[in-house]
Amino acid sequence: MDTHVLVTGGAGYIGSHAVLALREAGCKVVVLDDLSTGRVEAVPDGVPLAVGDVGDAETVSRVLAEHRIEAVMHFAGSILVPESVSNPLKYYRNNTAASRTLIEACVENGVRAFVFSSTAAVYGIPETVPAAEDAPTVPINPYGWSKLMTEQVLRDVVAAHGMQHVILRYFNVAGADPKGRTGQATPEATHLIKVAAEVVTGKRPGIQIYGEDYPTPDGTCVRDYIHVSDLADAHVCALKHLIDGGESLTLNCGYGRGYSVREVLAAVEAEAGRDLNAQGAPRRAGDPPELVADAGKIRAAFEWTPRFEDLSIIVKTALAWETKLSDKEEQAD
Repeated sequence: MDTHVLVTGGAGYIGSHAVLALREAGCKVVVLDDLSTGRVEAVPDGVPLAVGDVGDAETVSRVLAEHRIEAVMHFAGSILVPESVSNPLKYYRNNTAASRTLIEACVENGVRAFVFSSTAAVYGIPETVPAAEDAPTVPINPYGWSKLMTEQVLRDVVAAHGMQHVILRYFNVAGADPKGRTGQATPEATHLIKVAAEVVTGKRPGIQIYGEDYPTPDGTCVRDYIHVSDLADAHVCALKHLIDGGESLTLNCGYGRGYSVREVLAAVEAEAGRDLNAQGAPRRAGDPPELVADAGKIRAAFEWTPRFEDLSIIVKTALAWETKLSDKEEQAD
């Protein structure tokens, strides 16, 4: 697939995995990242890195023109649900306003395909579980609203300008590249498996379970965990669909199987062979009790077959990456 692709947020967790998958698919990749949470070392050798803000129209237009970009994968943005509740304006600036600027630059520069990193948070508290793409979208936090607003911008742009898109609504992304090339290295991360892996490697003394009184089988939140490399493969499938002339789509990215917080922590403890010292804590603002994907549509739309669907594989790769990070930090000291 000989396509010039711009990956915004390509120095970050999910974006860096997408860069690897795109290169393996034969694409010519350029990364745009402000490095606020991304890392230069996550960008592979030979991939141009433009350091800048996707909300800066001049920077975006220059990069699009210089590299003759045909397609964009948009990962850049803020992603912490509790922070979005306490600082909503940051999320409407970084996610909604910046995305609008990026999309406008894409239209002006003739970009014909756009793959957008959205979220299951657009569903809020789903009326039925698993949640399908046609479920009501009533977010319960500013993070979900900021992404849903960008989805609407894209739909309106298709009607007015013809730029086709695929919106991918992620469920809970976890794990790391099985070859150890990249993984999650965000400081003060809040993702459950990442935090648990930090406990295993000694970066944290223990882990908190936020809410033990949810209406779920064991009282803790239930989530659908998808391996980041499978998610990256889904993005490549989405791009191929658009390049081949496919119409705009909105698709869930998950496996259709939920695990509770306690089940996930048990899986980490089994893999690590140690106790995580988990302690109960009050619920966090903006957390729905259960989010599980109806993932039938993406499997039908693309030739997408997950390779790392087992929770134990997700945990194993996350722990391997965290161990690698710890070893690097010890050597640096």
